[in-house]
Amino acid sequence: MNYEIKDIRLAEKGALRIEWARNNMPVLGLIVQRFAKERTLREIKIAACLHVTTETAVLMEALKKAGASVFLCASNPLSTQDDVAASLVRKLKIPVFAIRGEDTRTYYRHIKSVLAAKPDITMDDGADLVSTIHHRNSKAHTNILGGTEETTTGVIRLRALANEGKLRYPIIAVNDAQTKHLFDNRYGTGQSTVDGIIRATNKLLAGANFVVCGYGWCGKGVANRAKGMGANVIVVETDPLRALEAKMDGFSVLPIKEAAYKGDVFVTVTGDTEVIRKEHFKIMRDGAIIANAGHFNVEIDIVGLRGLSCKRRLIRDSVEEYTFKDGRRIYLLSEGRLINLAAAEGHPAQVMDMSFANQALSVEYIRLNYKKLTPQVYKVPENIDRDIARLKLKSLGVKIDTLTKRQRRYLASWEMGT
Repeated sequence: MNYEIKDIRLAEKGALRIEWARNNMPVLGLIVQRFAKERTLREIKIAACLHVTTETAVLMEALKKAGASVFLCASNPLSTQDDVAASLVRKLKIPVFAIRGEDTRTYYRHIKSVLAAKPDITMDDGADLVSTIHHRNSKAHTNILGGTEETTTGVIRLRALANEGKLRYPIIAVNDAQTKHLFDNRYGTGQSTVDGIIRATNKLLAGANFVVCGYGWCGKGVANRAKGMGANVIVVETDPLRALEAKMDGFSVLPIKEAAYKGDVFVTVTGDTEVIRKEHFKIMRDGAIIANAGHFNVEIDIVGLRGLSCKRRLIRDSVEEYTFKDGRRIYLLSEGRLINLAAAEGHPAQVMDMSFANQALSVEYIRLNYKKLTPQVYKVPENIDRDIARLKLKSLGVKIDTLTKRQRRYLASWEMGT
């Protein structure tokens, strides 16, 4: 079996950590039970470009139980957990091409390695896999039935591709499922981002001015978790509706040029480029900490930061100190890459349980319905979304009511009024 990982000897450690994640992913566990019986993905080859974490390993197990052949590479150079990669290779015989800290050239070579399997279905987190297929002047896509996309940034890229009429095969936007973005983005990103910042810096957040750039679902989660830690949260937004929502949620709302004067900790979570720029670094306080929770490392102008500094050094793992001529120091975390995965372990398994249940069922949906699909970006079918919510409630021991016949009739009618 062809693979490229850091060290196969890490497999036993990875297996134990995967077991811990599996124990906290009951929804995917219920799906696996059915997959093992029905094997609806038999003879299907899947190329997956995802964060190589314990939770991803549980998803890979599920797909393999359904009969699929899976080929996995990383969706971020700093998100790979090397022990997990080793366990997937040794225990599950899954070809993995991922090494934590790999350079850009290696990263794209690994993407091409999974594409060499000539997949029937792609799974992406950030759309680098799909983008590589579309940039190559080849027929690598001709046998692909469809694909899935995990994150906001990837969905934005794929919709842009579809709007230009260049998308070559159908994609299901897993990120847009309510059981994904309402929970994974808000609670998962919120907790794991704050976790990453604390692990990297060991700084007290209580009393600190904590600037959140972007108030989408991920930004809402980060803002609320930081508030729960006692921070004074300032929100930076360009969308008037989101800015209004942040204000009514009790947060200060300021332009970035004003927030830059006040912030002790800055987190970008917008999905856009150059959110914090050279002119903002010039007015930041000594000791300001900057982190990124967006998918790509483009939200912070790192080139501008380097240009302003006269000295650079790694002062802690994941903490790079930039010293300016006037003596001020700014600390960039994890090279501006995803802080929750680069400095911590990513989302908790209980949240990824729903996200990866969506992935698994969306892949099955593509396998069973690909003849009806055209090259566009689709939402996760509503029945899948609701089934996952029901399974999650069941796993939590929560019961809910059902509508009576009279209530259903009332909601479907127009005649009854005051």
